[in-house]
Formats: sequence, C-alpha cells, structure tokens
Amino acid sequence: MITPEILKEFKDRMKLGDEEDENLTRILSASNKSLIRICGDYDISYDEEFKELVFERARYVYNDALEYFQTNFLTQINDLRIAKALEEIPLEEGDTDATV
Repeated sequence: MITPEILKEFKDRMKLGDEEDENLTRILSASNKSLIRICGDYDISYDEEFKELVFERARYVYNDALEYFQTNFLTQINDLRIAKALEEIPLEEGDTDATV
C-alpha cells in the first residue's frame, strides 16, 4: 500500500510538487504490484531494498522509459527473488541457515 509518507519520500527524491499526487500514487501502486508479482510478497513500508526498486520502476514509468527498467535492474530483481525463495525453503532439523 502506498502511504502518504511513501508518496512524499518519492516526490522529495524526484523533486516533484503536489500537483501530481494522484498520478504518482497510481504509478507507485502499479510499480509495487508489478514487483510483488515478480519478486515475491515484500512490504514497501519495511523493506528498503524493495522500496528502492519500486521507486526506480516508478521513475522509469514517470519518464516514459519503462522498457529499460527490467534490463537495467535485473540484478536487483533477481537478488530479491532469490532472497524470497530462500525464505520459503523449510529448514531441516538442526539447520540454522537456508543457504546451500
């Protein structure tokens, strides 16, 4: 969910005024949903790496360059996908780490 605080943080980063709040909220929400579908169920309010990726995707959308986002951020997308997959691997009894 895109809170007013997240919207303000994005606007500050992009140096944007208040006149585009509805459009920016829509862009951030679509970016958040898209990346949850791709990377897994992350919470933008608590995961800084995920929030950064949502902001970057929203920046690309805002600047009409979305076609370049996935190529330019593939490493970060894959890192989040792998981290989420490792969280979901059940640990064997006695194991303390899910890494292989």
